[in-house]
Amino acid sequence: MPQQAEPHGRPAGAPLRRRGRELESAIFEAALGRLTAAGYAGLTMEGIAAAAQTGKAALYRRWPSKEELVLDALRASLPPVGPAPDTGSLRADLVELLARMRAVMLSEPGAAVRAIIGEADRERACAFLELVLARVVDPTVRAIAEILGRGVARGEVRPGAVTPLVADVAPALLLYRVKLGRGAFCEADAEAVVDEVLLPIVRP
Repeated sequence: MPQQAEPHGRPAGAPLRRRGRELESAIFEAALGRLTAAGYAGLTMEGIAAAAQTGKAALYRRWPSKEELVLDALRASLPPVGPAPDTGSLRADLVELLARMRAVMLSEPGAAVRAIIGEADRERACAFLELVLARVVDPTVRAIAEILGRGVARGEVRPGAVTPLVADVAPALLLYRVKLGRGAFCEADAEAVVDEVLLPIVRP
């Protein structure tokens, strides 16, 4: 029986004819979507190709493994935390920054990262953890140090309180809650971490 054609003349199920950035974007979107739906163990190059409506050869020409494909997808898609807020208020700046970090981790690329971290063993997850550190955690830590430094100048932060360990506290706590499922990582968490943990540590 001949294969049924779609309205524009392409046989049903046949790969779409796309190239360059258009094809790459479709592959990345398919990879992250399948990862979130099926988990890292259930993710296959065949499944990604099918979801992107392209052939497996298009994937293997550029990415020899699903790990390398997913890493490129995350590099292209994971939103940045952005520069440190500067509203003139220590508390408002910290809440805004942690809310941004939360938004990144709840985005589709962030959900894919959480799926990998929650499922893969340390060796397999190492490259993904390094990416999260470089793109999300380290910029957040630097921004917290900058915000606290401005707080020192305004008298809102105790001199000497701005240390690498203190700057690590809030991002580490939020990632801990994501990794171990301690709570729903809800919007109020950003305010709670600032009010119950970070500010009591640094205030005069």
